[in-house]
Amino acid sequence: MVAFLSRAGRDTKQKQRSQTPSLPLFLCNTLSDLTEHFEPRNSSSVTMYTCGPTVYDYVHIGNMRAYVFADILKRTLGYNGFAVNHTINITDFGHLTDDADAGEDKVMLALQRSGKPINLENMRAVTSVFAEAFKEDMDAIGNLPPSQYTRASDYVGEQIALIRTLVEKGYTYRTRDGIYFDISRFPAYGRLGNINLAAQKEGARIETNPEKKHPADFALWKFGELGWDSVWGKGFPGWHIECTAMAFATLGKQIDIHTGGIDHIATHHNGEIAQAESATGKSPYVRYWMHGEFITIDATKISKSLRNGITLRQLRDRGYSPLEYRYWLLTGHYKSPMNFTFEALDGAKQALFRLKRFVVEGCARESGGTCADGVVIESYREQFHHAINNNLDTPRALALIWELVKDTKYPLPDKAATIKHFDAVFGLRVSDISENEMRSLNVIEVSDLPDEVQKLLSEREHARKRKDWDGADALREAINLKGYLVEDTPKGVRVTKA
Repeated sequence: MVAFLSRAGRDTKQKQRSQTPSLPLFLCNTLSDLTEHFEPRNSSSVTMYTCGPTVYDYVHIGNMRAYVFADILKRTLGYNGFAVNHTINITDFGHLTDDADAGEDKVMLALQRSGKPINLENMRAVTSVFAEAFKEDMDAIGNLPPSQYTRASDYVGEQIALIRTLVEKGYTYRTRDGIYFDISRFPAYGRLGNINLAAQKEGARIETNPEKKHPADFALWKFGELGWDSVWGKGFPGWHIECTAMAFATLGKQIDIHTGGIDHIATHHNGEIAQAESATGKSPYVRYWMHGEFITIDATKISKSLRNGITLRQLRDRGYSPLEYRYWLLTGHYKSPMNFTFEALDGAKQALFRLKRFVVEGCARESGGTCADGVVIESYREQFHHAINNNLDTPRALALIWELVKDTKYPLPDKAATIKHFDAVFGLRVSDISENEMRSLNVIEVSDLPDEVQKLLSEREHARKRKDWDGADALREAINLKGYLVEDTPKGVRVTKA
């Protein structure tokens, strides 16, 4: 369990006040389409599964939104005192280009690009490169590691056993290309997202597999020359069965929260529900389904065919940090679509820079520069707790930080300590400053200066335009006495702390 306790206060009473008290947590459940009071099966711990990436390429910034959302959820659970057992899967085979069991295996396409012979060993090697890159991206963007990453190829035995159970219980049928789940045997299929199965069947034009009884029937096992041996023949498990098998193996037969993108609702997650509850006879498989919205880039959907999937590595090449992208994501609610532009990212970059500088200055006023003596301000802590417990309202919680920055009623060290306390949920690493950032943090935007200093700067600029050099020098000295240094550069005036 991650500790989410405030920094020490000035006395024991203040320390006790800044611990996180009990407060109802409300989360939007896709299953009911309602914001519900969160109540896990165990009063002190939560089981949570997040659909991870198919590692046939580097993940793009649209993919990363789903994992930042899941991380904020996990941090919020921790902030509310829950221990979280969290699984993120890594799909390294079997995810076809069409989520409804058609097209080519995405990992096979990556293997073909590599030019290596097609076999399981090389599939493992190629996907390992992208799996490690994903983990590096997760850390770079500030996400806490899950309790376990599970690779689908490590759980083939569990998947086969689960398929066997469904076959024995009569939920399946065989076609020439695989073993399929018969959704007619599970009347509740499609309840997640209120999928209209009748309309789906009527609207189906050319069925890619005419042996399927219903277009929504999904593959549990696909036959093929490459794969693993089973009683049904050589092949590989379907995409949906892998998540259920890994959730069962690491979290149990019934779990509290399952997260993913909205694209998972119609097919993937309805498939998971059907096979899990059919195999165990237990309902619900998941108590709270939570789904994050997509981002677009310049108002265009992210698509491999359009080649507009920007990666975190490409953001770095353009001078942006993954944490600046994280900040931008937190300015929108996870259930709201967002449109990415570099102009928006510029704003996030500047905002995070200002926030880090504020925290550094607040901590610098204390011995050791650690903010160890700063007190978490209770009134702001309460507002923050209400915001994040209101279905992860990060836009409101971020806005609260800037209200605090401008609030003159509290000393700077206390405000800095409060922001660091909030950062246990934000994950922006506001006190993690690189050497380059530290050199830049002393540079202050004119708009961030006190009003009286801004006025002196303006008067000095007018003096310089009049070529009143003595007056300009006198005004520089007056600014120095206020604690600021002024430097004239080809790009304009540069102000730093004295």
